[in-house]
Amino acid sequence: MRAFGTQFRAESTRILTIFTTSLSPLHIPQIQAQLILQNLHSHPLIAHHFINTCHHLHLLGSAFLFFTHIPKPHVFICNSLIRAFSHSKIPHTPLFLYTHMNRNSISPNNYTFPFVLKSLADFKDLVGGQSVHTHVVKSGHASDLYVQNTLMDVYASCGKMGLCKKVFDEMLHTDVVSWTILIMGYRVSFMLDDALIVFEQMQYAGVDPNRVTIVNALAACASFGAIEMGVWIHEFVKTKRWEVDVVLGTALIDMYGKCGRIKEALAVFQAMKEKNVYTWNVFINGLASAKCGEEAIAWFKRMDEEGVEADDVTLVAVLSACSHSGLVNSGRQIFWSLIHGRFGFSPGIKHYSCMVDILARNGCIEEACVMIKDMPFEATRSMWGSLLTGSRAHGSLEVSEIAARRLVEMEPENGGYYVVLSNIYAEMGKWSEVEKVREIMKERGLKKDLGSSSVELQEVGKYA
Repeated sequence: MRAFGTQFRAESTRILTIFTTSLSPLHIPQIQAQLILQNLHSHPLIAHHFINTCHHLHLLGSAFLFFTHIPKPHVFICNSLIRAFSHSKIPHTPLFLYTHMNRNSISPNNYTFPFVLKSLADFKDLVGGQSVHTHVVKSGHASDLYVQNTLMDVYASCGKMGLCKKVFDEMLHTDVVSWTILIMGYRVSFMLDDALIVFEQMQYAGVDPNRVTIVNALAACASFGAIEMGVWIHEFVKTKRWEVDVVLGTALIDMYGKCGRIKEALAVFQAMKEKNVYTWNVFINGLASAKCGEEAIAWFKRMDEEGVEADDVTLVAVLSACSHSGLVNSGRQIFWSLIHGRFGFSPGIKHYSCMVDILARNGCIEEACVMIKDMPFEATRSMWGSLLTGSRAHGSLEVSEIAARRLVEMEPENGGYYVVLSNIYAEMGKWSEVEKVREIMKERGLKKDLGSSSVELQEVGKYA
């Protein structure tokens, strides 16, 4: 018996040594066959190393097949496979494996749940998350910090911030991850004031933010226009002497740009040792928002000179800058360069939308109409809104009528568009048409409220 045990340990050691060598996908079936033949496939440590090796070689199918040969796998083996699949972005498999554990009376532990919940958060599976949450409570792991954090992440990713906050409030102990998930969840759900309030509460609680916290807080400041909080965060970064890397620097530039502080955004941009296309995009977009069109084009050209390849977002930003600053010819040149493959991709609907806005804003109504007619997309609400605004501003009532009618067709329940169309008919002296529009509004119970339509038409310039 002792000899058998010694032999088993020796064989196990030899197998484990194999996993430390460089293996290719060709070796995996051979190793799997040997493990099954020698009855080593149920050994938790060996199975763990085999699954990890399959994961690194992108052979999760082999790992799953290996798993199916184990009659009743140890929880450690189950966790290894769930963890591998949770990083693979393959939907439902971690939950399937977790269900398999329950059906085979394999009790999950506090390492099982975070891996399962991570996968559910990635795929925004609220129903699965709530089901696993019930199991967490029943199995007695509801007070585990890591489990609680991943539960928060599931609810935050699904936009259920009430449930996320409930988990947070019930936690006896929280850490920087808990606070960051809450801030991130509120930000992604556009509950920006709540995100910033939680960030302040975090300071009062004496929890130091990490880089992920700071980047999310800066993003909330950018979207909310909370420049004072943004400046405080920047001072915090300086006090901590954190290196302003690509992610943090880009977040700072975005915050300053969206808050109209172009000078500060430029200072951060120029001080950064490393930049990527996202950094350039937020900087150019900030210049566009501040109506610094000439500067945006100049930096766009410099971006090209420094060998940074522009992407579709870059082109939206620079075309938006042309629109906000009335740079019609520059917009035309950039757009036609895009049409002719200068940047390696074809213009998308947002690029056409920017171009229609450039033309309509500056009185090139006929050219804008031709572009809408000839483009390879159906015109969007924002395009017709741009054309309506531009044609009305430049006295083209016929085009205004066409644009307003299309908006009514696209949003028949929006009373604001009917009011605009009615006013256009009144300006044209088409009183019978005015009466028809009013009758339709009355039949549909629509209010004569311009508020909604004016908001809709202001969305024209928001592309980036």
